[in-house]
Amino acid sequence: MAAPQKFAVMGNPVAHSKSPFIHRAFAAQFGIALCYDALLVGRDGFASALRAFAADGGRGVNVTAPFKEEAFALADICTERAQMARAVNTVTFDGKKIHGDNTDGAGLVRDLRDNLGVTLRNARVLIIGAGGAARGILSPLLAQKPARIHIANRTAAKAIALAGEFSCAALSGGGLETARGAYDLILHAAGPQGPSQLSPGIFADSALAYDLSYADGDTSFVTWAKQNHAPRTADGAGMLVEQAAESFFVWHGRRPGTAAVVAELRRA
Repeated sequence: MAAPQKFAVMGNPVAHSKSPFIHRAFAAQFGIALCYDALLVGRDGFASALRAFAADGGRGVNVTAPFKEEAFALADICTERAQMARAVNTVTFDGKKIHGDNTDGAGLVRDLRDNLGVTLRNARVLIIGAGGAARGILSPLLAQKPARIHIANRTAAKAIALAGEFSCAALSGGGLETARGAYDLILHAAGPQGPSQLSPGIFADSALAYDLSYADGDTSFVTWAKQNHAPRTADGAGMLVEQAAESFFVWHGRRPGTAAVVAELRRA
């Protein structure tokens, strides 16, 4: 019997990560022998931990906060989507080379479109936050040809600068007070911080309020959205599973089924 292939997720913190459960469930679909661990890495120890894992026979690593930008800097070869995001969440080891990819945006689009039935073409989209999470999803979202995307951030200059990087007339940025009008899709990409300074008037009649983060219960944004009568809400559990499925495909060349895994994750 072949030895299990070694993979891991690295982050700080990482004990909460659902990635080991997800990838083991995917591997079971194909009968793949897999060892997948959650590895806590010191804030200054990511590069050495990554290289040590590769030297010990590791095949690949998922990268979570706060190391995605560092993983991008360490990669010898990056996919176009990782270059657009300037962050890496999927590392593959090929000899002495580190290959970097970013599956976050693809995972979000697949969850929105395939699992939640959101029509992204011609949609009015609001992104709250202008950090790495927002950058990672912009290019895949723009590829779906929404009517417009507005980035609203506590620091307006950061949102304006991020929007300016993409040279797209449908993309704009500003402070939180610029989130005016009704949106079909509201994406909270600002981490655990609350949705202060937002108007309940941002919700169109059939809008989805979606938090890229996930939690055992409702996140603070989902709680706020429900209290302010958002027609639909969701957290990032589906995105987590879908980006993991994309990583699994990168590593194994097989695309796993996700519906049962999403359902099990939500039950758990």
